[in-house]
Amino acid sequence: MHRPKRTPASRPVLLYSFVALLFFLAGNVVSHAQEGFKTETSSGVSNIRIAVADFKPTSDDPQTSGFKHTFDATLFADLANAGIFDIVSKSLLPQSTPGAPAEIKLQQWADAPASAAMVAFGSFGVQGSRITCNGFLFDAKNLQYPQVLAKQYSEEATDDSARQIAHRFADEIIFRLSGGSQGIAESKIFYVKLSGGEKEIWQMDYDGANQHAITHLGTVSLSPRISPDNSRLAFSSLGREGFQIRMFSLVLNRMVNFSETGGTNLSPAWSPNGKDIAYSSSRTGDPEIWISDSNGGSTRRITSFRGPDVSPVFNPRTGSQIAWISGRTNLPQLYVMDIDGANVQRMTDGGYATSPSWSPNGQFLTFAWDRKYGPGAPGGQDIYVMEIATKRWIQLTHDGGRCDFPSWSPDGRHIVYANSPDGKATHMKIMTMLADGTQKRELTGAGADMPNWSWK
Repeated sequence: MHRPKRTPASRPVLLYSFVALLFFLAGNVVSHAQEGFKTETSSGVSNIRIAVADFKPTSDDPQTSGFKHTFDATLFADLANAGIFDIVSKSLLPQSTPGAPAEIKLQQWADAPASAAMVAFGSFGVQGSRITCNGFLFDAKNLQYPQVLAKQYSEEATDDSARQIAHRFADEIIFRLSGGSQGIAESKIFYVKLSGGEKEIWQMDYDGANQHAITHLGTVSLSPRISPDNSRLAFSSLGREGFQIRMFSLVLNRMVNFSETGGTNLSPAWSPNGKDIAYSSSRTGDPEIWISDSNGGSTRRITSFRGPDVSPVFNPRTGSQIAWISGRTNLPQLYVMDIDGANVQRMTDGGYATSPSWSPNGQFLTFAWDRKYGPGAPGGQDIYVMEIATKRWIQLTHDGGRCDFPSWSPDGRHIVYANSPDGKATHMKIMTMLADGTQKRELTGAGADMPNWSWK
C-alpha cells in the first residue's frame, strides 16, 4: 500500500488508522448474528474531526459566486460521506474566511467550539473562462508544521468543473488521512433505468449527480458491469436471439463486438485483470457459469450440476475465486469456488439468496438474502455482509422493503443497492450506505435498479 512521505507535517496524520479495513473486524468484534453479532466502524480509533471552510472568493466575475457555491457544497458533502470524518458543523466555525496559509489562525479552529483536528480551506475564483482554485489541508494541532496538503486546480469555468475539482480535492484529503486509501468522490455508478417497457443502462456520479443514459437500444438491458479500467461496460440485453452479453465502449462511445451464443446469457462479471468475463449461460440447457475472454471467445464452462447457476463475481483481490448463486439444492444459495470450478463451498444455510458482490479486499461478500423465505414467513429480502473465512454475517437493512443488487465501493467503506419500499419493481430506487449499514441515502428516484460501482 502506498503511504504519504513522512514529513514533519504528515507525522501526526499517519497516527490515524485506515478506517476502511476496520469494518467487520474478525475475532473479538465479529461473531455470528445469532450469537449477538456486533460490528463497529473503528477499533477504538475515533473519526478524524475536520473543519471544512467555505473557500474565499478571489475574483469579481459574476460566475464566481454560483460556481463557488457548487464547489463548497460538493466538498463538504464528499468529506461528510467518506465514513472516516467527524465533520464540524458550519455553525461552529470561526467567522474568518482564510484563503491562503498566511490568513488562517489555526488556534481559532483548534479551540472550542470547532475543536477541529484538521482544517480544509482555500481560495476560488473565475478568471476569463477558467476556474482557479487553491486548496489547503492543515493539521490544527501542529502549529509548527501545520501544512498537510496544498493543491492548485485550473479548469474550464462550468458548474460541472466546480464539482469535479471538489471531488478531486476531497479524494486527495481522504488519501492523506486514511493511510493511503483512494477516495470514491470521482468514482461512478452504473445502473438500469426503467422507462415504459424499456430498460437502458445509465451512469451517475457516486453521489447521485450527473445522471445520464449510456445506451439507447430501445429494449431491455440488465446487469451493467464496468471494466476495471473503466473503458468498457458489459451487460445483458434482449435481442432477436434472446438475452445476450453485450459490450459498450466508453472510450469510443458506441457498442463493440462480443461473440453471441445460443441460450439465455445473463449477469456478466469482469476478472480483476480485465481479461476475462464470467457469466451465466443456458447454451447447453441448464444455466451454468461460463468464462470467456473479454471479446466473448475462448469460452469454458466451470459448473455442471442440475439446477440454475447465475450471478458470478470474481474475487477482486486474487482473481482466483468466484462467488455465485446456485439452485442445485432447491432454493438459491450463495456459493464460492475456484475459477476452474474446484473447491465448491456453500456459504448460506438456507433461505433465498441472490446478487453477490465481493469486497475490494477479498475478505467479505455482500448479497441479498431472504432468510425466512416461504409462504407466510415473516422475513424479507435484505442486504447482508458475510466474512468469507468464518461464514459469519450481519444484516445491514431492516424493514425497508425489498432490497437487492448490492455492490461495493472501490474503497470498501460503502455499499450501493436497489430498494423498493413496497416491493414493486417499478418503485425500485438506488440507495447507498456505509458498509456497516449506517448513513443510508437515496441516490435516485423510482425506476432505477441493478447498480454497479466502478472499480476506481
